Amino acid sequence: MRSKITFIAFLILCFNHLNAQDTIPPAPVTDSLRPTPIIDSLKPAPVIDSLRPTPIVDSLRLAREIDSIRPFQYLDSMQIDSMRVVDTIVIRTFQDKIKNIPRGANLTNPVISFKRTKPLDEQYKRFRIPSFWEKENKLGINLSEVAFINWNAGGNNSVSALANIKFVRNYKFRYIKWDNDLELRYGINSQENEKLRKTDDAIRISSTFAYRRDTISNWYYSVRANFNTQFSKGFKYPNRKTPISRFMAPGYGFIGAGTSFIPEGKKLNLYISPFTQKATFILDQDLADKGAFGAKRAQYDADGNKITDGENVLMEFGFLVTNTWESKIYENAKLRSRASLYSDYLKSFGNIDIDWELNLELKVNKYVSTNLGTHILYDDDILFDPVKAEDGTIINEGVPKIQFKQLFAVGISYNF
Repeated sequence: MRSKITFIAFLILCFNHLNAQDTIPPAPVTDSLRPTPIIDSLKPAPVIDSLRPTPIVDSLRLAREIDSIRPFQYLDSMQIDSMRVVDTIVIRTFQDKIKNIPRGANLTNPVISFKRTKPLDEQYKRFRIPSFWEKENKLGINLSEVAFINWNAGGNNSVSALANIKFVRNYKFRYIKWDNDLELRYGINSQENEKLRKTDDAIRISSTFAYRRDTISNWYYSVRANFNTQFSKGFKYPNRKTPISRFMAPGYGFIGAGTSFIPEGKKLNLYISPFTQKATFILDQDLADKGAFGAKRAQYDADGNKITDGENVLMEFGFLVTNTWESKIYENAKLRSRASLYSDYLKSFGNIDIDWELNLELKVNKYVSTNLGTHILYDDDILFDPVKAEDGTIINEGVPKIQFKQLFAVGISYNF
């Protein structure tokens, strides 16, 4: 009987103990006027018994009881006991400092300064879509003048002018290259007590179409056409009555096929053509009747009457080699060379016609330049010093000679 009573009492004690754990004690009311004690963070916190159950605190209920009018205070933690754990609220307000500030940056007083900014030396060029065409437009005028006033050594006042225009249009893309050149020159000279004289006269047109099998090789299969003539009449001064040349008298045309050597990055073009047709045009009938420039002269009877007219076109077929080369020898000095060698298969193979022009350009600035040039011509069809009889008939037509021209001029050049 005693054991039963003891067992019932033990059950009642256990039941009361369980009810005490399930019941959540009311949270203490915080006095809004009373300052909240701040727990020293250096003081060790009380150890919570991990074996005893931890009561759950209602955070919403606690928040409603805080006075919102009172100034905000930082709470490291709230009062805790051995049976209760309260949530900790941590608010941090700070800004990371900028590290590695460059010397040129002033973040506190940002000011834009143009003291270190330099003006452009040249005009700003807008971006353009790259093209396969290479263009050159050049206009040049060279002037020279001599004046004498009471000059004891003597001399004549004179003024000379030489104008030249050059247009270049070159196309290159992978296997194809097409070069086109047009050059025009004309010069005059005026001296005191003398009429105007011509010092230079040239029209030169050239076009070369080339094709190569791959982009590695510098050798091209080429077709080339050239044409050369002049603007106005030419005289052997002081004779101004009988012209010795004029427009299309002569006029030289070359057309042929061959191969070209054009290395990359170098302004060099070597053209070799074993099949070239050369045509010499003499469209002035008086010059054609005289047999000028190698054409067949007119036939006359015993009374001096013309039977047949002289030939206006002389056709030849031969071997042609041309070379154009340009190099920058100094910073403001440029050397250009253009040479042409031709030999006829049918009439006189081995006799070589030479046309070689060498020009040195010294550039003073963007617009002023100095030119020093030479031009050598040799054509066995052009004869000099004919031998005539007393009655005026020609005994010997003369001999071919080397023609040489030298030029030195200072002038203005403009690229557009």
